[in-house]
Amino acid sequence: MSAETLSLNLGPQHPSTHGVLRVILELDGETVVDARPDIGFLHRGIEKLAESRTYHQVIVLTDRLDYLAALSNNLAYVLAVEKLMDIEVPRRARYVRVALAELQRIASHLFWLGTHAHDLGAMTPLFYALREREALMDIFETLSGSRLTPSFLRVGGLAADIDGRFVGSVRAFTDTFQKRVDEYETLLTDNPIWKRRTKGVGVLDAGQCIRLGISGPMLRSAGVPLDLRRAQPYSGYDEFHFEIPTGTAGDVYDRYLVRIREMRESARIARQAVDGLPEGPWTASGSPAVFPAKDELKHSIAGLIRHFGLVMEGMKPPAGEVYHAVESPRGELGFYIVSDGGPRPLRLKVRPPSFVNLQGLVKMIRGRLLADVVAVIGAVDIVLAEVDR
Repeated sequence: MSAETLSLNLGPQHPSTHGVLRVILELDGETVVDARPDIGFLHRGIEKLAESRTYHQVIVLTDRLDYLAALSNNLAYVLAVEKLMDIEVPRRARYVRVALAELQRIASHLFWLGTHAHDLGAMTPLFYALREREALMDIFETLSGSRLTPSFLRVGGLAADIDGRFVGSVRAFTDTFQKRVDEYETLLTDNPIWKRRTKGVGVLDAGQCIRLGISGPMLRSAGVPLDLRRAQPYSGYDEFHFEIPTGTAGDVYDRYLVRIREMRESARIARQAVDGLPEGPWTASGSPAVFPAKDELKHSIAGLIRHFGLVMEGMKPPAGEVYHAVESPRGELGFYIVSDGGPRPLRLKVRPPSFVNLQGLVKMIRGRLLADVVAVIGAVDIVLAEVDR
């Protein structure tokens, strides 16, 4: 710090820093000369915890990595384990997974939209966004008994089959959601104050995003149409029709537009998934990694022994290593797992988009005004639980 500048802590308690992010700013008047994000307040240790849990028990830890996108974390993890064990998941389970992942993307973007607008002084969008998000939370709760930590996916399929209530509630939500998004846009898209606060603010071009490893809506707002659902289709995404929204300026305003359009596309995908839901099994029942059906336990001693073994010892993937990533609401979310052939991961490493995307913060706010820092942090859409694992 020089005699002409002021060092200022923004966060970790300030609500606009989201979670427990602390940014140490060096200010010349109201202009940001330099900045340093300071993380490490959560001390979660989830990656280390996973080494002492069975593969099945790790699923509940993945929920806690990103409390706004728990199902996306469930999906990325089980896909990695299934890839390691070469398990083929039934088509019905893949469709349900896609529907849940897209509903989760909408729920996450809605929470981002409401809080981001609130950070910049617009309170009404928060009420509107939470209204629709509550409907999604009700769907998750009806399905799994939990709103934030469903733990509904399993290696090989789902925790249970879905019923007509789930299909009906998804149809009811998607019937009205596009009009709800119109309401959000009426409030913000052409609002001159919103544009003054977001256009030309926090710019990262395509080259900068690629060099920093930034992914998700931040990357697409800079004009790069990279989306893992299309580039490396998983869970049957290649069977669905959807667009990849992109921007041109790579600023806060374009990130807003990309996420708004992504919510519309996610609603389209979720509707396709429930309308085209195949009949058939919802779990790879023949796999040694999957619990036998309850009815089988009443009549089969072999099934009973397999159930006991999975509970007491857990599944045992072959020795090797695997990486699998999905397109979470914040970008590329990947799990790297090393197996020594035992019932627990020898090593588990998460590639979280929030942590990587946060790298661009300093470039985006250096030379900007202090008030722009709040807009830029909100546009990154970080979840600190994912940053500090």
